[in-house]
Amino acid sequence: MSHVSNIREALGSHQALVMTDAVSIRYATGFHIDDGAAVITHDGAWVITDSRYVEAATAAIRDMEVLCTSTGHSLSAMLGELAASQGLTRAAASPSRLSHAQWAWLEKALGVPLEEDGNIVAGLRACKDRDEVDAIVAAQRIAEKALDEVLGIIKPGMTEQQIAAELVYRMYKFGGEGNSFDPIVVTGAKSSMPHGVPGDNVVKDGDFITMDFGTLYHGYCSDMTRTVAVGHVTDEMRRVYDTVLQAQLAGIAAAAPGVPGKDVHEAGRKVIADAGYGAYFGHGFGHSLGLEIHEDPGARPGNEGPLPEGAVISAEPGIYLPGRFGVRIEDMLWLHDGGAENLTKAPKELIIL
Repeated sequence: MSHVSNIREALGSHQALVMTDAVSIRYATGFHIDDGAAVITHDGAWVITDSRYVEAATAAIRDMEVLCTSTGHSLSAMLGELAASQGLTRAAASPSRLSHAQWAWLEKALGVPLEEDGNIVAGLRACKDRDEVDAIVAAQRIAEKALDEVLGIIKPGMTEQQIAAELVYRMYKFGGEGNSFDPIVVTGAKSSMPHGVPGDNVVKDGDFITMDFGTLYHGYCSDMTRTVAVGHVTDEMRRVYDTVLQAQLAGIAAAAPGVPGKDVHEAGRKVIADAGYGAYFGHGFGHSLGLEIHEDPGARPGNEGPLPEGAVISAEPGIYLPGRFGVRIEDMLWLHDGGAENLTKAPKELIIL
C-alpha cells in the first residue's frame, strides 16, 4: 500500500522529502527495499534501488518512477542528478531516521542543504488507515491460529524454546512473513521477567506460561500476549490473573482518540495498585505499532499528548512477582470513531491446560 499522496499533502513548504531508511520507504511505496532512497516533491515521486530489487519494485510500485543504480552510476550520483533536474535548492529529511554520518552523506549526495522535516512520515504513520489496519488484523489472525494449535500440544516436559519454535513454525505455516519481534516464551519463575528470553527451562505442572509473539503481513506487525496455566493454579495465581485482566479492561475502556496516553495507562495502573500489586507493574500500558513493533505515541506515564484518531496501540498491563511468577495479557486496539476497537479475538479467560 502506497502513501505518496499523504506525504505530498504534508510537505508544506518543503521542496522535497528524501527517505533512505527501509521503514519510511516501505510506508511511501508499499514495497520493502533495504538499500535505496525515495524522493517525493510536490509534483513528482521517485524510488531509487538496485538490480536486486528493481524488477519486483517496478512491478509493485505504481505511483512512483522506479530508477536503478548501476556500476559507475551510484545511489549518491543519482540523488544528485535528481535534485539538479528538479531544480531543488534544499531538501528535507528526518534526523530521527538518520545517523549523523548518514545525514552528512545525504546532504553531500544531493548537493543542496538538508533541513529537518518535522517528522512528516512518523506523524502520518501514527494514524493507520483501513488498509493498514486490515494488514495488522490479518497478521493477528495468523498469530491466533498458531496459538490455538500450540495450546493443543503444550505439556509438562516441553521447554520454552520448543514452544517458541512451534509458534514461529505455525505463524509461517499460516502465511506470516516472519516474526514481528523475537518471541517471548517464559515459564514458572521466569514468567516474572517481562522480556525473558526462551531457554531450556522445562514446563512443570502448576506453572504459568507467558507467550508474547507476533508476525508480519504485508510488512505490518501483530503483537499479542497470553498467559496460560498448566495443570492447576493457586488462589493467588488466579487473583493476579484476574487483576491483570480487569486492569486491561479498564485501560481499554479509557482508550479513545483525543485521550492523553497517560490517562489510559493510569486507568489500568490504578486497578493493579488498588489490588496491592502496584510495585509489580513497571512498564507502560501500551505502545503504538504498525510497520515497526514499537512506534509512537504510547499509552504510558508521561505522555500527556492526546492519542490520535487512527492509532493502533497495544493494551498490555502485567504483574510480575520476582522469583515466583508473572502475568501479562495483551491485545491491540484501533482508536477511531470515538472509542477503541479491539483487533484481537483470542480468548482472555484463564486457560488451564
